This record gives sequence, structure tokens and C-alpha cells, in this order.
Amino acid sequence: MSRLQTRLKMPAILKDWGDFFKFINRYIRHRGYRWFSGFELGKNAVVDLLYKKRGRYTRPFLHFGTVGLTFIVITFGPLVLSQSEDEVASEIVGGVLTASAHVADFNTLQAEEVRQYRGGEIIIHIVTDGETISSIASRYGLQTTTVMWENSLTETSKIKPGQELKILPLDGIRHKVSRGETIASIGKKYSLEGSEIQVMVDYPFNEFLNDETFDLATGQYLMVPDGVRASVVNTTGYVARQLQITPDAGSVTATGSFVWPATGRITQGYRFYHKAIDIANKGAGPILAADGGTVIGAGWLDGYGYGNRVIIDHGNGFVTLYAHLSVIQVQAGQRVNRGDLIGRMGNTGRSTGTHLHFEIRQGGVLLNPLSYLN
Repeated sequence: MSRLQTRLKMPAILKDWGDFFKFINRYIRHRGYRWFSGFELGKNAVVDLLYKKRGRYTRPFLHFGTVGLTFIVITFGPLVLSQSEDEVASEIVGGVLTASAHVADFNTLQAEEVRQYRGGEIIIHIVTDGETISSIASRYGLQTTTVMWENSLTETSKIKPGQELKILPLDGIRHKVSRGETIASIGKKYSLEGSEIQVMVDYPFNEFLNDETFDLATGQYLMVPDGVRASVVNTTGYVARQLQITPDAGSVTATGSFVWPATGRITQGYRFYHKAIDIANKGAGPILAADGGTVIGAGWLDGYGYGNRVIIDHGNGFVTLYAHLSVIQVQAGQRVNRGDLIGRMGNTGRSTGTHLHFEIRQGGVLLNPLSYLN
């Protein structure tokens, strides 16, 4: 069969596509060759000029290039960096993080820890049509009262589109320190009892004139996590007593299940900056080993921070830590059974009241104790 006959049998559409690609190929080669030829001629001319003048024009050339680059960045930079209406538009101004109100759900933009961390900054939320105080609070993972207290609102307050609301990084109250106030008096003002004041010390963005005495500067702002607008009477702390050492338990095997190390109420939960739980008891009761294991640390090991603490290695990858004890009733190297007495609740170290600071670790990672305690 001749080439002509074969070509006549090809579908018309295939022939058209073939002709089209041939034309594109010729066009690109022709235009590309002309463009690159012009570029090479221009480049060679510039190089020859600089070479002949032996660097005479190098400095002006570099200055001109810098000015041109700066012009391009100033002119087109904002266009490149601008975000669509579905993205977060935010900036930090005067220590306050501002954000447009029509962005996507804040909780979906960042992981929980990062969202809460926020550098301790406050977000300025601009109200849009249809929003309520409760919907705004829910958007940022806060309680409605937190938004109301920070913005001097009540349950009957009306908010309007365009109104600016301050959004705290976590639930609680932001307090401006007055002359003579202490963390104890501030805590009492916002219904924090005894060891509950510890939440203000542990919050990483609260600053103190002295990290050991927790002195405050008049006029500074202090975040009171979980604080509420109420007042309660503080209770007195437990007076430490010297007790006997718990006997060595001999051969022990961890059960893999943890019992509560103390009785009382939880005054501070597991947070991104406090990866433990605090348990307080008016009577400053006994502290028990959450599971069987070997004591690998007992005492005021660094003179600060945890204060008197006990650390137990359970031999199965888990390690528990019991801090701020008033009395320690075990020694490093001895073995304890699940539920054995290891000390008494106290107020040693970086602590503001009698309580137990309890941690569960696995491979160096601090876990949420509430997920493991039975």
C-alpha cells in the first residue's frame, strides 16, 4: 500500500493534531533561538564593556542592581505575600496579635499545643455579622466567660460587626497588678485556693521580679489560668512531720497499671506547659507509689524546681515522678510495691502551696497521667 493511500485512511483528527504539534515545534524553536541569540548578544556586550574598563563600571552596576532589586521587592512583595480571604491574616502590633475575623476556623489551622502556645500573645478578633460571644469563644477553644471578662462584657451584652474583642491564649483572667499585690492575694481574688496558685507560676509567659519569691511589678499584667471572678478563703498548709523509711519491697514487678498516688482534688491539669497533674489535699496526706518499681531518685536533687521529689523506674519503659514533697520515706536504690508509702505531700521547690506534682514518663516523653490512672 502506498504512503498516499495510508495517509488517506488516517482519521482526519489525527492528521490535524500532527500538523498542530509540528507547527508548535517549529514556532518554539524559531522564537526560542531568536530570544536566546538576543540574550547572548546583550550579555556579551555588557561583559566586553566591563572587561575593557577593567572594573570601572562594576560598582555602579552593582548599585543599580541593588536599587532595582529593592524596587521589585517593595513593589511586588506585598502582592506575593498577601493571603486569600480563606487564610489567616495576622500580625503582631505592640505585643498584641491581630487577626481578621473572616478567616477559616482557628482550631483547624494549628496543632493544639501550637494554638495554645501563641507566645502568650492576645488575639484581636474583629466581629462579623452573625457572630455571638459564645460562637467566638468556641472558635478559639475558650469558655464564654473568658471572652466576657477580658472585654468587660456581660451575658446581656450585644456585640456589633466591626467591634474588636481581645482573645486570651487560654481560659482564665488577665490581671493588672496593683501596688502591694502578691500572687497569693491575686489568686485568692480569682478563687484559687492554696496550691492552685501554682498555675500562675507554671504559666510560662508570666514574669516575676524574682523567680524564687515570685515578686511582682506594679502595673504588669499577670495571666491567671482558670481564674474566675469570685473570692474564697484560703486554707492553711500542712506542717511537715518526720516519718520512718518504708521498708524495701524486695523483688517487684510492675503491673503496667497506675493507682492514684494521692487523694484530693486536681488543682491543675495536663497542659502544654504543665505536662503533669497537681493534686491538693487540705491534710497534706500520704503519697503512694503508682506502680511497683525501683526508686532511682529521692531528695531535693537540684535545690530548686521540683523541690523534694521521688522518681520511680517501673522497669517497663514507664517512670513516675512525685514532686514538692514535705517528707520523703524512701531511698534511692530501694524497691517499692504498687501502693507503698513513699512520702508526704508538701510545698517545697518552686511551689505556691501544699500539693503533689505527679508525672508519668515513657521514653522521656511526658504523658497525660489522667489517661493512665485507675
